[in-house]
Amino acid sequence: MIEATGFRDAMSLLTTAVNVVTTKGRTGAHGFTASAVCSVTDTPPTLLVCMNQTSRSHAHFIENKTLSVNVLGAQHEPISNAFTSKLSSQERFEYGSWGTLITGAPILEDALVSFDCEIEDIQQVGSHSIFMCRVVAISQSEQAESLVYFNRAYSRVGQVDQVEIA
Repeated sequence: MIEATGFRDAMSLLTTAVNVVTTKGRTGAHGFTASAVCSVTDTPPTLLVCMNQTSRSHAHFIENKTLSVNVLGAQHEPISNAFTSKLSSQERFEYGSWGTLITGAPILEDALVSFDCEIEDIQQVGSHSIFMCRVVAISQSEQAESLVYFNRAYSRVGQVDQVEIA
């Protein structure tokens, strides 16, 4: 049998994009940092987002039935840290500049890309909820590098300027 600790250690070697997932409704704006986000299909455009059910903002995502996935650029490490901290929801959104698209869920204005989504289905698996999310709008920036998480540390990947050697 695979122990949880061994599984987490192995998963730490899976490089993942760093995302801030947000929602907004009658109780205000809420969000969390997530690495468990992936594409499901392009027809219709659908993302899968996993969230721990013990998260203090879990109920808000369930109630609002909308979310935005904000893929962080290399410069957004402080924003990622804010959304994993004990800061209040209001304090978290003091990091970065935020706007909205169609659903009203906050999008980070200079995110690498933001996916504005409606939550269509929710499955419970162990300690997490799996949100199946229909993408209704996309906003992209001109960022050249992405913030990723590997072996329990942040790294940067992307286009590096080519230097011509004479």
